[in-house]
Amino acid sequence: MKKEAEKTLPSNIFEGMTSISALLNSDCGNDRMIERIWIDTAKRSSKAAEIGFLNAKSKELGFEIEFVSSEQINEVCVGHTHGGMIAFCSNRTFPELTSDAIAENGFYVYLEGVEDPYNFGYTLRALYAAGVNGVVLPERNWMSAAGVVARASAGTSERMPIFTAGAEEVIPLFKERNYSVLCAGIRDSVSVFDEDLPFPILLVIGGEKRGISRNLLSRADKIIRIDYGRSFRGSLSAASAATVMAFEIFRKNKKS
Repeated sequence: MKKEAEKTLPSNIFEGMTSISALLNSDCGNDRMIERIWIDTAKRSSKAAEIGFLNAKSKELGFEIEFVSSEQINEVCVGHTHGGMIAFCSNRTFPELTSDAIAENGFYVYLEGVEDPYNFGYTLRALYAAGVNGVVLPERNWMSAAGVVARASAGTSERMPIFTAGAEEVIPLFKERNYSVLCAGIRDSVSVFDEDLPFPILLVIGGEKRGISRNLLSRADKIIRIDYGRSFRGSLSAASAATVMAFEIFRKNKKS
C-alpha cells in the first residue's frame, strides 16, 4: 500500500469498479483510455458479473485484463476500497474553455484554490449530483491525481465536463453568454437562501484556506454566503460549501 505522502502524487490508477465503470460509461467527451486492468485472482467467483462486463468492454475497447495476486494490487494502490480491481489509464485532455462550449441558460462552477485531492473529489461529486453543467478549473488543479480524485468523487470526475481557464479569462467568457457571476464569500454578501438566483449562473468557489482571489471577487455580480445555524467563526470545507450552494441554486431553479 502506498504511503500517505504518495497519495497526492500524479496517478492514473483507478481503484474499484465504481471508478472504472464511471470511466467506461462517461459521455462528456472524456478521452481517457483504459490500458489494462488487474483483477485479484481470488475474486474470480465473487466478481463474476463485473468480470463478464469488463471482458466484453476489453474486446470493444482493446485493453488487457490480467489476473494477479492481491499483494500485487495492494502494492500500487492508495486506498483499501478497490475490491480487487484496478485500472491503469492514460491521461485525460482538458480543453480550454471557449464561449461556444458554454451551454445556454446553464449552471457552471469555477473552483479556485482547493488544496486537497480528496476535498476536490468530494466537491466534484456534490456538483455532479446537483446537476451542474460543467466545472472550470485553473491550470493548477488536482486532476493529475486522477485515481484519488475518481475514488473520492465516486467516479463523477470522469463523467463531469471539465474545462480549464485562467482567472482573467473565465468571467469575460461567461459574461459574453449573459451569465450572472456569483462568488462565495462573506464581505458585502447576501444569503444564498434569500436571493432568487435564476440561471444562467457561474458560481465561483474557493478553498477554505485562501478563499477566492480579489480579482474574481471584484468582478462578481453578487457575493453569496451560507447562513449558519449558530454563531461560528470558522469556514466550511470547499466540498460542504459547494454542496449547500449548488443544491440551493438547483432548488431555486427546479421549476424552470
